[in-house]
Amino acid sequence: MRIGLEVHVQLPTRSKLFCSCSTSGDEVNSSVCPICLGFPGSRPRLNRKALEMGVSIAKFLNCDINEKVWFSRKTYFYPDLVKNFQITQYETPLGKDGFFTIGGRRIGIWRVHIEEDPGRIKRAGRSGEEVALVDYNRSGVPLVEIVTAPDLTSPEEARAFLTDLLIELRRLIGLSPNDETTVRADANISVGEERVEIKNINGLKSIEKGLKFEAKRQSKLLAAGKKISRETRRFDEERGTTLPSREKEFEEDYGYIGEPDLGTFTIGPMARAMKLPETPLARAARLEAEYGLAPTSARQIVLTSWELADMFEALARRAGSETATTWTLGAISAQWMELQERYGGRLEETIVPIIDDVRSGAITDAEARMRIAILAGKGSEAAKPLSSEDLGPLVSRLVDSNPDVVRDFRSNPRAANFLIGQVMKETHGRYASKEISEAIRKELEKRV
Repeated sequence: MRIGLEVHVQLPTRSKLFCSCSTSGDEVNSSVCPICLGFPGSRPRLNRKALEMGVSIAKFLNCDINEKVWFSRKTYFYPDLVKNFQITQYETPLGKDGFFTIGGRRIGIWRVHIEEDPGRIKRAGRSGEEVALVDYNRSGVPLVEIVTAPDLTSPEEARAFLTDLLIELRRLIGLSPNDETTVRADANISVGEERVEIKNINGLKSIEKGLKFEAKRQSKLLAAGKKISRETRRFDEERGTTLPSREKEFEEDYGYIGEPDLGTFTIGPMARAMKLPETPLARAARLEAEYGLAPTSARQIVLTSWELADMFEALARRAGSETATTWTLGAISAQWMELQERYGGRLEETIVPIIDDVRSGAITDAEARMRIAILAGKGSEAAKPLSSEDLGPLVSRLVDSNPDVVRDFRSNPRAANFLIGQVMKETHGRYASKEISEAIRKELEKRV
């Protein structure tokens, strides 16, 4: 089985690819203008931000970047394409001959280019009496198209490829975390010699289901001694089947011509100067190499939260990778959402001292887990924040209530740990452990 994908990802720009219309129009046909509606005399202007995003994707996918690029008109007739042509890139994509690694295997990337999205057709009415309505808000929204080689060998691998690709693109260009259901792909699949294209499948789950059905359909035809027709099919999400759409077009059927209103763009210097950020899966691979993490642990830490990975690295630098892994994948990640909500950017200075206390023997593992839980707000609700003056009377009262601790402290300074835990419990983590420890020890030393 051979599968190749043509992945269409909407670029998260504020305006469209060739005009200044917003990409986030709410009302139907509210975000349109003469350019994206193709009025005679209107002239497109390229969105530089979209171009930069497209180049960054091509560079990330290890493509050879073209020094100069231009756009072409791809001619076809369909109600959602008001101009009767789509402005795309044909002869000169942004990049070509790249690759993306999944499961230790390279999947070839034939080309990466940008183009405008057509409008959206909405069908209304009873089956057989449907009326097609067109919303042009999406017309002109910038897309990047990523065309793979037919290197994928199963529907499951195709979904895994898209999952990992989207994980990386979210960090690279700022895609929404909820983009899995909106990514669109054309999938070419061949079980025998002839390939079939499944057009415009929406969402990762549907892409996998559509490919599974088509693989089964082609296998049955071949087993019955029948030929597979080269055609374009569509995926019916409700039935979970692929249905004939039209005969497969060839490239010459689109009548490509150069887009005369846009000219030529030199992108080589931009690509060479561009510095790409570290992406999640690249960071996971680095954590494996630098700290000896298992692949699943590295991936879990990074994909839970970029800030959790920061926390892991901070702990690993101070306490070693084994201790950092134990606490990061244990008590910290178990309550990560609550901790992040409460402390945000102050988490490192809040959590790291607790682990330092464990390493120094000032507190036990159980006490550290309790402190982290209290910081996360587990248990009774915290009262209003206390001032530093409130800590003294609380410490004095607890020392008065525990004369055994005072007696034991004379010969065993670690006896103070019990009172430290009690203060943490009563104050719900609103004091740093260091501050509490110093106050307790100071009070006990006065008594002995």
